[in-house]
Amino acid sequence: MAEIVNLRTAKKQAARKAARAQGDANAAKFGRSKAEKDLARARSDKAERDLDAHKRETD
Repeated sequence: MAEIVNLRTAKKQAARKAARAQGDANAAKFGRSKAEKDLARARSDKAERDLDAHKRETD
């Protein structure tokens, strides 16, 4: 015979598992450490400064 399963509990466990999977996917997609964010910001600022340094001044 099959094992008796409480459907309410099974649905809650499935929902928790799905929420955990979604959270892990979001963390992989969007989550960056503070050091990574600072490095990206510094690189962006440097690229902007370098580009501005090459602009010609027109009056």
